[in-house]
Amino acid sequence: MATATHSKAVRLIGILAIIAGAVMIIAGGVTWVTVRDQLVAENIVIPDDAMAFQGNVVNGPIDAYIQADIINHHALTASNGKTYAELDREDPIRATVMDASFLRTSLFSSVIAFGVAAFAAGVGLLMILMGWALLKLAPKTVVVVPAPAVTEVREDPVA
Repeated sequence: MATATHSKAVRLIGILAIIAGAVMIIAGGVTWVTVRDQLVAENIVIPDDAMAFQGNVVNGPIDAYIQADIINHHALTASNGKTYAELDREDPIRATVMDASFLRTSLFSSVIAFGVAAFAAGVGLLMILMGWALLKLAPKTVVVVPAPAVTEVREDPVA
C-alpha cells in the first residue's frame, strides 16, 4: 500500500487564489477610479473655511470627508445649531438643512466606496501572496511514498 501527497490539488488552489486575487485588485482599482471620476465630474470645490485642502476639487476620500464636514458646519450655522429633526416643520431653513444632509450622505457614500475598493484590492493582494505560498509549498510532481512493510510476529502455541 502506498500514500500520495495531494500536490496537484494544492497547486490548483494556489493558482485559483492568485487569479481571484488579481480579479479583486482589478475590481478595486476600477471601483476607485469610477468613484473618483464621478466626484470630479461634480466639480465640487472645497471652500476656504474648510479644515484643509481649501480650493481643491473633491477627488478622493479625504476630500469628500472634509467637504461633508464643512457642509455640516454651514448647515448648523444656518440653523443656529439645530439639525433637520430639531427644526420646526414650517421653518424655511429646514429645506436647506435637509439638502445639506443629503449632500453629506452622498459624500460619505463615496468615502465608503473608496474604503471598499481599497479593502478589495488589499484582500486581493493577500490572496495572491497566499496562492504564491501554496505553489511554493506544493511540489510540482506527485511524490509516492511506499508504506512501511508490516512484519507479522507469531507466537508459538506449543511453547
